[in-house]
Amino acid sequence: MEKVRLGIIGLGNIGRYHADYLLQGKVQRCELVAVCSRSAAADRYSGLLRFSDPADLFKSRAVDAVIIATPHYQHVSLGIAALDAGLHVLVEKPIAAHKADAERLIAASRQHPNLVFAGMFQLRTEPRYQKLRRLITSGELGEIVRVNWINTDWYRTEIYFASGGWRATWKGEGGGVLLNQCLHNLDTLQWLCGMPSRVRGFCQFGRYHDIEVEDNVTAYLEWPNRATGVFLGSTGESPGTNRLEIAGTRGKVVLENNRLFFTRNEVDMIEFSRTAKQAFARPDVWNVEIPFTDAVLPHAIMVQNFVNAILDGEPLIAPGPEGIHSVELANAIVFSALLDRTLDLPMDGAAWEAKLRELIAQSKKEKRVVQVEAADFTASFRR
Repeated sequence: MEKVRLGIIGLGNIGRYHADYLLQGKVQRCELVAVCSRSAAADRYSGLLRFSDPADLFKSRAVDAVIIATPHYQHVSLGIAALDAGLHVLVEKPIAAHKADAERLIAASRQHPNLVFAGMFQLRTEPRYQKLRRLITSGELGEIVRVNWINTDWYRTEIYFASGGWRATWKGEGGGVLLNQCLHNLDTLQWLCGMPSRVRGFCQFGRYHDIEVEDNVTAYLEWPNRATGVFLGSTGESPGTNRLEIAGTRGKVVLENNRLFFTRNEVDMIEFSRTAKQAFARPDVWNVEIPFTDAVLPHAIMVQNFVNAILDGEPLIAPGPEGIHSVELANAIVFSALLDRTLDLPMDGAAWEAKLRELIAQSKKEKRVVQVEAADFTASFRR
């Protein structure tokens, strides 16, 4: 194979975005040949093969790989069907609406070891997070002791949630701000710091909007090395904040307002405490601003990596199975809040699946769907 023939399933905001840069030739050795949507959105792509049923696309043999960009619950069934049809799969976030489903998709992918299964977690391509990760993995930051991420700049209006029948419902989305808006941040959090071992969530459901899922969240996290953290997310706060602060024994790094600052201890703070001769002494510090540039078309970078993995065996930036971690964090925070207690991780995916079915069955929310004016949603990509 010299070129990957690609199809896109789902032509909402993100599906159309993928289609547009692919048609502009932003990904090498890849050709978008087909789109699939049950809406009229496919009509704008008259030069491509158009399908209304994914099963027909899978049977057509017209594509080698697909990007799945549908509502959350369809990711797993479509992903498994595509893999069973012999297609490489790139799944938009989240890879599943809940952990048990994510486990099913991952298990199916393992039945097809020759097929590439990737997740769309484009924040991993951003130099700001790559440089931060190098500070951690190199030991320059020392052992992580505290993490705080305020993620409250995901402001959404009421009409945003009314723009689709599936949005902000237990049945259509499986969650709210954590599973939709903050999921990339949760993936980045675990990519940088590893998975916590305990979670305590405090969630408000429909605090700012006429919805049944969480739109305001504070979560307390603990890691195996006794590091602690707090993660905040909201779609109702304006002006919001995006501030990531990670403290290690060798210093502290802060990412905010498109700037990355590293206050570096000259000596490890634990070592200094044990050896200091003065009661109020502190380690000397260096204050460093770490420069970075923005990734250019990070989604296209992810698709290029997907194509390279298919053609050349290039390692994936975001292997599909790693997508379970952000799903688990989103699920566990909400489940903890509903149970009003701390949860140990790994969580029981089957227990949350049962609770989710209960929430769906008990739902009495009548969803009003309205037509929304076209808007540029790409400003939300870089967080």
